This record gives sequence, structure tokens and C-alpha cells, in this order.
Amino acid sequence: MQIALALYDRFTALDIVGPFQVLAELPAATTTFVAEQRGPVLDHTRSLSLVATAGFDEMAAPDVIVVPGGFADPNMSDDDAVVQWIRDVHPATTWTTSVCTGSLYLARAGVLDGIEATCHWGALDLLGSLGAIPSADRVVIRGKIATAAGVSAGIDLGLTLAAEIAGEDVAKAIQLAIEYDPQPPFDAGSPAKAGPELVELMAAILLDPERTTERAET
Repeated sequence: MQIALALYDRFTALDIVGPFQVLAELPAATTTFVAEQRGPVLDHTRSLSLVATAGFDEMAAPDVIVVPGGFADPNMSDDDAVVQWIRDVHPATTWTTSVCTGSLYLARAGVLDGIEATCHWGALDLLGSLGAIPSADRVVIRGKIATAAGVSAGIDLGLTLAAEIAGEDVAKAIQLAIEYDPQPPFDAGSPAKAGPELVELMAAILLDPERTTERAET
């Protein structure tokens, strides 16, 4: 089974590393990081890069694709390289999947028209404007399309796919191997739990224009 994990400039690292860590453990699976061109691709912090070992043109028929979210998402166009690749490979995939705002790429490619899907809570309205039916669930499976909510939900997506592909026992064994037993120090993982003050603080920290510009210029 060929699993292609997409990269693009300003992707969010945990979006793709989470499912990679799970799916790379599947028996008889080959995981490949793929981008428009081979080589290192910088994440949204501009301080970490992952290496694409194949270009989109070299990965024309993967069994599974995983598309992460990132800070380039709102600016994508219908002819974006990631969007075009999804449009090309989706008809023959076994699973077409995304994490966080990666579902915006699926939507731009026409994959989510009239289909229930999820993403980071902050982009659900945008997802709906692109033709999907927004869901607040952590992982949504509709046919062969699987979407996950924000960032850390990629691990849940990976385990859900592992169970679908190889059975629950294998998925549970992988969960045990990576010791995925969440016990967060704070109960602030959703807007409803965090409250409006923390939502505003999050926006100030992550969406500050000066901070974003500094990263882009680094």
C-alpha cells in the first residue's frame, strides 16, 4: 500500500507527522512525503522542514493520500499544485484524507461538494463556503473520504485509518506502541472549553501579522 503525505510551503508539522507516525507502522505500507518538487519544505514556523522524496508528478496513483493544513490555506487557488494533484489522484485512491485545514484543499479540488467534513474549528465556516457540509466531529468518514479536525486530530485520523485498513487489533497495537494515552494538563482543547478570552489570546498569538511576516521572511 502506497501512502502519500503531502507537503507544501507553510504546512503545519504535527498535521502530517501525527498520521505519519501511525500509518508508517502499518504492515506492507510504504509512506512517502511528496510535494510539488523534491527537497526540503518549510513548515509555518519557518524553523522546521521535512524532505519530500517525490514530486507530485512521480506519485500519480497512491492508495492513500494525507493532506495537512497550514498557513497558506486561505490563499490557495483552484490551480494550486496541491489542489491539482488531489484532483488528479482522487478518482483512483482507496482513501483521500486531510487533517485540519487540509480539507480546504480537498474542497477546492471538488472532492467535498455536498459531503460532510471537518477541519480546524476556526475554518469551519470557510469550509462550508467551499461546498462541504461542516462538522464539528473530530474525525469524519464519508465513503473513502476521511477528514480530521485541528492539528492533534491527525493522530486520531491515523488510528481510524489503521483500523479500517488493517483491523482494530493492529490499530490498537500501534496506539500502544506510540503510547497515545492523552492526559492533557489543561481542559482547553476546544473553544467551548477554553472560553472567549483564550480564543482571543490564541488569535493574537497565532494570527499576529508581524509575527507571521517575520516567519515568512526568515
